[in-house]
Amino acid sequence: MSSHSARLQHALRDLREKWDVTRDSWADQVALDYEKNHIAPVDSLVKRTMVGMDKLSESLAKIRKAMEEN
Repeated sequence: MSSHSARLQHALRDLREKWDVTRDSWADQVALDYEKNHIAPVDSLVKRTMVGMDKLSESLAKIRKAMEEN
């Protein structure tokens, strides 16, 4: 699961870098609205997803350990 989390984190970083380059040449109100309505929500969703993936990974590790003990 950690490799998927790392890939997701890398994709978010790549999106942010490309958006920063785009904003160098696109700096009007439409760009601000686009960032607010499309880029920022993705950022937030990815961060929450990564937290969920970490919790799921911890739960799976506990389940595996419990199964090995039985």
